[in-house]
Amino acid sequence: MTAPAGSIRSSLKHRSFRRLLTALAVSQAGDWLYNVALLAFVYERTHSAAWVAATTAVRVIPVVVLGPIGGVLADRFDRRRTMVLSDVARIGCMLGLAAVAATGLPIVLAPVLAALSTAASAPYPASAAATTPRLVPAEDLAGANSARSAVGMAAVAGGPVVGAVLLLLGSPTAAFLINAGTFALSAIAVLSIPAGPAFLPARSGERNSVVEDVVLGARTLRSHPAALRLVGAEIVCSVVYGMQTVLLLLLSRSLGFGDAGYGYVLAAMGVGGVLGTTLAPRAARSTHPRRVLVLALLGVAGPAALMAATPCLTGLLVWAVLSGAGAVLVEVLSETTLQRDLDPEVFARAYGIAFPAAIAGIVGGSLVAAPLVTAIGLTGALVGTGVLAAAYAALVALPRQAGGRHRAPRLPRGTETFESIQVAKAIQFAEAVAV
Repeated sequence: MTAPAGSIRSSLKHRSFRRLLTALAVSQAGDWLYNVALLAFVYERTHSAAWVAATTAVRVIPVVVLGPIGGVLADRFDRRRTMVLSDVARIGCMLGLAAVAATGLPIVLAPVLAALSTAASAPYPASAAATTPRLVPAEDLAGANSARSAVGMAAVAGGPVVGAVLLLLGSPTAAFLINAGTFALSAIAVLSIPAGPAFLPARSGERNSVVEDVVLGARTLRSHPAALRLVGAEIVCSVVYGMQTVLLLLLSRSLGFGDAGYGYVLAAMGVGGVLGTTLAPRAARSTHPRRVLVLALLGVAGPAALMAATPCLTGLLVWAVLSGAGAVLVEVLSETTLQRDLDPEVFARAYGIAFPAAIAGIVGGSLVAAPLVTAIGLTGALVGTGVLAAAYAALVALPRQAGGRHRAPRLPRGTETFESIQVAKAIQFAEAVAV
């Protein structure tokens, strides 16, 4: 049976994209696998929750801080080479962690190497996102993004389980070595894609400073109302998820489900995310994209709030699945719109702002959750997550103000290329979201 255009199956017909997806799958699975081993190893050596928290923080902070610079690099250099060098650097970090675990080197090296590994990954997301539209035809782009999201959600759900099993059967050293192997496989998969225009940045002319390029990426998002609105929706969903990582643990314990119940609920969100990727291609083809975005946000808001009034684990799992599906719909809609709407010359720089902003939303949500519980109670905080997503959905639903029409950012003199005209082709789609 022929796969319908725009579906995940249709996107997988393209060999080069399959190889890129393979690279993403093995490296992301390894990342989640090694995260469990890393935290367990640090706690075993230090017996300190503060050390574990610090190690978690240094794995996230480089994404937020260096993400914009990663976008600049993805817009300056051959993206195939950039992704391979990123994998090679992370192989070195994993081998270093294996040495720390095997030889008793100072434990401070563990979070340092973890931070370096995250820093080395900074150009990778923007490079992969900018390359995807060149590996599949336009009609399969939403399906390709859905496939990438499905891989990510599967890694979130399955990676920690595999990591826990490895710790039972072996040692952190083995987990670190296996993760080094995943990065090697990722590099091989990327290298198997033929080099050429698919990986070359579109920019030309004089090169700006890094700061100027980061500012241009921010200006690009600001000047595209539809893209900015979708990025905002993704950040809101990230804040909700960050709050839930704390609130659902407290809820599970208060209802007597314990830590196991908390794990089941988070896993259900991952399952919902995978299910959401099957709906995303059709949603991205809708002739009423703003309406779809509002419904996706309400799909996050309703279940998030209802968790506060659900005393049974089965009900919580149902709400978690629905919430996860809504969040992934928002993610795929956002990424697909950015790829379709933004000028290829500045896409990676803009994505380098949007991606870490979403990660920062998770961090921010987790930090405000506990103070919010202290201020208004656990039930109020859970309802508040739903209110936040619903309020943004209401903002999206408001009619567009006059004068808010799409305007492309002004590129520095000498950087225009024929590819810039692709922006005009996407304006109609962008304005459909903004209207």
